[in-house]
Amino acid sequence: MPGLIGRLKEFSRSPQGQKAMDAARQAASDPRKQAQARKLLDKLRKRP
Repeated sequence: MPGLIGRLKEFSRSPQGQKAMDAARQAASDPRKQAQARKLLDKLRKRP
C-alpha cells in the first residue's frame, strides 16, 4: 500500500487530479480569491 505521498502523486496524474489542479490554478489566479486567502492566513497567524 503506497504512503500518503504516493497516493497524492497517483491522484495528481489521474484525470480527476488534473481537473482539480486546473480548478485550483484558475482559482489561485483570481485576485478576489487571493485576497480571501491572504485574509484567512493573516487571521490564522494572529491566533494566540
